[in-house]
Amino acid sequence: MQPELHIGPLTLQTFGICFAVAFLFAGGLVARRLKEIGESPDWSYELIFCALVGGLVGARVDFLVQNWSDVHDDLLGSIFSGSGLVWLGGLIGGTLGVVLWARWRGFLGLRLLDLCAPGLALGYAIGRVGCQLSGDGDYGQKTDLPWGMSYPKGTVPTTDKVHPTPVYETLAMGLAALLLWHLRDRFRPGVLFAIYLVIAGIERLLIEFIRRNDTVALGLTLPQLISVGMAIAGGVWLERARRSGGLAARTAPQSA
Repeated sequence: MQPELHIGPLTLQTFGICFAVAFLFAGGLVARRLKEIGESPDWSYELIFCALVGGLVGARVDFLVQNWSDVHDDLLGSIFSGSGLVWLGGLIGGTLGVVLWARWRGFLGLRLLDLCAPGLALGYAIGRVGCQLSGDGDYGQKTDLPWGMSYPKGTVPTTDKVHPTPVYETLAMGLAALLLWHLRDRFRPGVLFAIYLVIAGIERLLIEFIRRNDTVALGLTLPQLISVGMAIAGGVWLERARRSGGLAARTAPQSA
């Protein structure tokens, strides 16, 4: 566990470092794909910047809303605090930033979604490394399994042996990113993103069964309800694509 790094007078949050690294690696993947499809690789810098700004704003707003009773007395300090970023808010804010960029560039469409799919999976996998390093409470329930871990020096400490769910998610979504990248030329526009929705939805749905989040409806947590929606949307999308002409790309693959 290493929630913070101290470099002279400077204190850095390891979650924030991993957050930035996730965007850098995702940006590199996007740049390579843009070059493959005949677009400017420099667009990746613009796209990632818009996603980063939107994600940070969204993640911070989500945190403030969820913890209003704790932060409203020092709202300005809480806004500029070095901690407190929520994944769902980051996803919404980042998505809005990317959509605005794509509309400006005239790239808003199914190709944009497919472009982002492998990077989203890779970025999520790297981001969970930050959760593991910081011990921010995203770990799971108690376990007697030999790989159970305690987080005594985490941001949200525990001395109990628990499921290291950030490790599980890093492995699962890292493999998902590899699969999506391998399949990037195999399907019609939009299908790759639909596959991402199914994989990401099922992954988060399953991991939540050993997480510590409270249920909100139907015996499921809020992330599970969102994940079910993602998986269903992806499944319906795939079925409609299959019925309307098949899933496979109509042209030869552009890359190996």
